[in-house]
Amino acid sequence: MNRWLVVLGAILIQLSLGAIYAWSVFTPPLKAAGWTNLETQVVFSLGLASFAVVMVWAGRRLADWGPRKLACSGGVVLGVSYVLAGLFGGTHFWSVNLLIGLLGGAGIGLGYVVPIAVGMRWFPDKKGMITGLAVAGFGFGAMAWVKLAGEWGHLLANYGLSTTFIIYGVIFAGLVLIGSIWMVFPPLGWKPEGYTPPQAAAGMTNGATAFTSRQMLGTPQFYLIFLTYTISAGAGLMSIGLMKLYPMEALQATGISQAEASAIAGTAMAVFFSLANGVGRILWGTFSDWLGRRRSILIMAGTQGLILLAFPFMAGQEYLLYLGAMLIGFNFGGNFALFPTMTADTFGTETVGQNYPYVFLAYGVGGIVGPILGGMLGDMGNFPVAFTITGAACIVAAAMIYKVSPMKAPQSNPSVDGLGIAGRAS
Repeated sequence: MNRWLVVLGAILIQLSLGAIYAWSVFTPPLKAAGWTNLETQVVFSLGLASFAVVMVWAGRRLADWGPRKLACSGGVVLGVSYVLAGLFGGTHFWSVNLLIGLLGGAGIGLGYVVPIAVGMRWFPDKKGMITGLAVAGFGFGAMAWVKLAGEWGHLLANYGLSTTFIIYGVIFAGLVLIGSIWMVFPPLGWKPEGYTPPQAAAGMTNGATAFTSRQMLGTPQFYLIFLTYTISAGAGLMSIGLMKLYPMEALQATGISQAEASAIAGTAMAVFFSLANGVGRILWGTFSDWLGRRRSILIMAGTQGLILLAFPFMAGQEYLLYLGAMLIGFNFGGNFALFPTMTADTFGTETVGQNYPYVFLAYGVGGIVGPILGGMLGDMGNFPVAFTITGAACIVAAAMIYKVSPMKAPQSNPSVDGLGIAGRAS
């Protein structure tokens, strides 16, 4: 099989799974229906937590189900969750939480691990770049779904919230099922023509010597990576949840009308943040193949902290808002290319399908703390404080990742790879 078809399939899958980042487009109609800022963020946080927890289970099921079946199941669960939410009216707090939050997040968790694990197997020579490409659709998807519901497709205006949920559910399931066609592993022992795996130095891991999950969880490197990811992801996820609400408030404070402020904030989220989120995944992944993962994460987290600290001064000015949204999105997208490859480089490529879901639990923790912090402070009238807190935390995270040193190879290798699959091709 042409290995670039794996990239096409991965992008189609991730376009649908990126639905969770389009959540902000639904918050204004939900607020109009009587929801508070905090309630809109609870759904988002529950979805992120469900996503991360189910992904651990999915990494283990990949051995039994195979990548294609697991991806298909994720697409069906995600699609059904949105369809059911629409059929139940779309504005009932508990039904939206249980369906789009809990069930929809589970669908994303089922499918998300597949393109990463499959892509690294087909592209051992370009792990950073291919992981960035594989998850780029997740970021670009947010722009498509936000704009389709708003300015481009006018789905919310023409059909209402419940029908929009139903339409999205059908599209999400269809795209994942198509992308799943190419979700297969290469044959045992396959490698690209002309590729020579790097040699390990002084017993360090090089992607060929793999840690099991139990071995990984016993290392301080895992916890440093986990905490760094929690802070970096939490800051970005808080920004996503507030990227429409806070700039609207800040812009209206300068005398701009509500309709104009809504259009500007929507553009900041749907175009500048979302496009940069997708591009950042590709470029940060590519940069890390040159700079190394640790140095790349340090630069990404440090610059993100400075931008978040400055964002309260940027949110009320249209063009500075666009710049801030773009830079935050660019760095946020880098998380999803850098941390899977950091996990593979530190603990072994062969077990990344098993190990990365544990690292990715940091995303779930950040998804609870970040958005809820932003929603609580927003209800208190203190949106700027939320950006100040998360900005300072990102600078601390940059210092933590600097402490992650190369790992000594484990005492013994697992008999099968971390997916529970020894050369299985499908």
